Amino acid sequence: MDVTKEALVREMESYFDGDTRRIDHAHRVTAYAEQLLGPEGGDYQIVIGAGVLHDIGIPEAVKKYGSPSGKYQEKEGPPIARRILTGLGLEPGQIDEICEIIAHHHSPGKVDTRNFKILYDADWLVNLKSEHDISDKAKLAGIIDRVFLTDSGRSLARETYLSEPGS
Repeated sequence: MDVTKEALVREMESYFDGDTRRIDHAHRVTAYAEQLLGPEGGDYQIVIGAGVLHDIGIPEAVKKYGSPSGKYQEKEGPPIARRILTGLGLEPGQIDEICEIIAHHHSPGKVDTRNFKILYDADWLVNLKSEHDISDKAKLAGIIDRVFLTDSGRSLARETYLSEPGS
């Protein structure tokens, strides 16, 4: 069964309980994922589900480990996402794939699907400026080439971070 993006967003926002930083991040990653879906040809339901819920494990990670670290997000996120997705009525195969993406969204190489790559690049499009010095354009170009997994993701990152204003 296909579930609307709006239903997923409602569940995510409810779970994050007013944490605007996490909610805004999920919205931005999902928007980039939607942009990458067309040229990359991913599965809308899987990519949007993973985009909206990719960081859903953060509150539990902080509660259990005192840290939102990626490895803890990857551990705590899938069971929470599974409950949400099951409650929304997604098919078991869709739930499994979304949870697999969430379980590795900071660990490229463990999952090598098109859907994973789209979500991974969408998350990096949002996180790049907080993870790297974006003022050194030459260095940033190398980071973009190394980090991004899809041609569309690399292209959008270059356009977003390397283009000169007004050009």
